[in-house]
Amino acid sequence: MKFYLAVFLGIFVFLGISGQTRKDLEEQRKKTLEDISYVDNMIKETVSERTSGLNQLKIIGSKLLLRENIINGMKEEISLLNDRIELNKTAVDMMEEELVMLRKDYARIIINSYRTQKGNTELWFILSSKDFNQGYKRMKYLQELSTYRREEAEIIQELAVQIEITKRTLQSDLDNISDLKNKQEKQKELLQQEQTKRKKVINSLTSKEKQLRKELDQKKRIVQKIDEEIAKVIEEEKKRKKASDLTPEQKLISENFSENKGRLPWPVEKGIITGQFGEQKHQVLANVTEKNIGIEITSMGRSYARSVFKGTVMRVFPITGGNVAIIIRHGKYLSVYQNLVNVKVKQGDVVETKQELGEVFNDPDNGQKSILYFMIFDEKYLDPEIWISKRN
Repeated sequence: MKFYLAVFLGIFVFLGISGQTRKDLEEQRKKTLEDISYVDNMIKETVSERTSGLNQLKIIGSKLLLRENIINGMKEEISLLNDRIELNKTAVDMMEEELVMLRKDYARIIINSYRTQKGNTELWFILSSKDFNQGYKRMKYLQELSTYRREEAEIIQELAVQIEITKRTLQSDLDNISDLKNKQEKQKELLQQEQTKRKKVINSLTSKEKQLRKELDQKKRIVQKIDEEIAKVIEEEKKRKKASDLTPEQKLISENFSENKGRLPWPVEKGIITGQFGEQKHQVLANVTEKNIGIEITSMGRSYARSVFKGTVMRVFPITGGNVAIIIRHGKYLSVYQNLVNVKVKQGDVVETKQELGEVFNDPDNGQKSILYFMIFDEKYLDPEIWISKRN
């Protein structure tokens, strides 16, 4: 009996862990659906594929990734439920086998007790003792036997209840799998529709190759300007002191910044990543790649850039065709925010985490969308996506 109880306990602990994992997946799915709804509202701002630009294509691409995440999440949920079903089936088989054995043992005890009482009452059994000590032991034996029968009856009842609960869980999991599979098929249909729409947008943009190459050249000029300003910041620091010589306060800020990797707030309150860091294949131009020194975040309507950590404003500078950029020092780290208007800070200002820096340019020719270009630098450009929180 103890062996079975230990096995059951192990199974139920595992099921508890799995249940928690599934809860996390459900919450993640809910958040992803909210992000898809946000993207849908962005897409609605564009009248037709004919008026779509490269940013619109990126937004659709982000939506495809979100949709794929939902489908993969559902697949993982179904896998977890199947694992739990198999474990519950094993638990039911073991418990039912144990229940049969317990009932047989209990029946045997009751029958033996009945036979003993029928030919020999409990009182006679005690009084027939040869001395007081034996009588006391017989009385204790009868008491323990009564307690044992009562405990066995309670165990049988509890085990029967647990079997019923586990069977209901089994049925619930089967129903959940059926529901998830239906939802998964619906998501796959939506994914296929969105892939078709993406192809239409690509086709509409292939005729704008000259414009796209012009935009690519403009982006390279912006990157060059940011590189120059960062180089100036580093050179100025070298003139003041050795590059490796940070003040105690700067060292502390650097350490705090580093410790918050993966937890830094987003540089905007709400948005989606429409451009990833590093070498990326151009979404329309064949055999063309672009090297992104940061990430691109698209928001709907008015949006404000905010500092991802406390620091000091080192640069506020205009960029031809790219509005205004701000560089903030966080100890040895630098964060860069580009495509701003109506800037609220100046060089030398000390800013706090989430403090507004300025308004992200809201483009009326792009469905009133605001696109922020965000970078993190420490001797080289780092991928901001792995520094900021998973959720904004």
